[in-house]
Amino acid sequence: MQLTCKRRAAIAALGLLAVAACQPATPDDRDDVAALKTEVEGLKDRLHKTEAYIDIANLQRAYGYYTDKALWDQAADLFSRDATLEISGRGVFVGNDHIRKYFKALPGLEHGTVFLHFQLQPVITVSEDGRSAKGRWRATAQIGKLGAESRIGEGIYENEYVLEDGVWKISKLHYYTNYLVNYDDAWSKPGEPVLGPCETLPPDQPPTGDYNAYPDVSIPPFHYGNPVTGRTR
Repeated sequence: MQLTCKRRAAIAALGLLAVAACQPATPDDRDDVAALKTEVEGLKDRLHKTEAYIDIANLQRAYGYYTDKALWDQAADLFSRDATLEISGRGVFVGNDHIRKYFKALPGLEHGTVFLHFQLQPVITVSEDGRSAKGRWRATAQIGKLGAESRIGEGIYENEYVLEDGVWKISKLHYYTNYLVNYDDAWSKPGEPVLGPCETLPPDQPPTGDYNAYPDVSIPPFHYGNPVTGRTR
């Protein structure tokens, strides 16, 4: 049976490896092997963090799609057991159970309603150990009710994520409202104020900060430093 070029090359390579294995390793050989092991470990770390980035991006986008359609149980399932949720000035809700109650107290979709929630412009920072991460997102919203209202909104998420039971989950969701305005007036008139705590479903903790929405200007804190200078502001 004739050997193909690929098989001949493979047999030749195996022969060379066998010969090399029988010869004592030189200091240069050991240095090369050590350098190769270091490079492989570095590549494995980069691959793990790249996969984490993709999983977290999909997680946050899934949150937006569930919110779009008022699938509140689905949205709550994305949070870790001891997660926190803070939306505008509503206060901080602690734990998956209370977060689920908060979501399910929100109105559902019905004929003539619009509630689109876009998750855009992510900056995701995975921790050195690859088991947690932080992410900044821009959200835009279109809210409407047939014959009653039409509003547009925009804000910033500064979130945190954790690897829980082998799955990425949201461990902290914090949404800062930049504006919520009437669609017809847009930005020609002042927008709605930042929402305050809900009396029917009190939070576990008060809001972590005090700020105003449009026409005032506020800058939610960045979890990351400038990629070039390292400055946080």
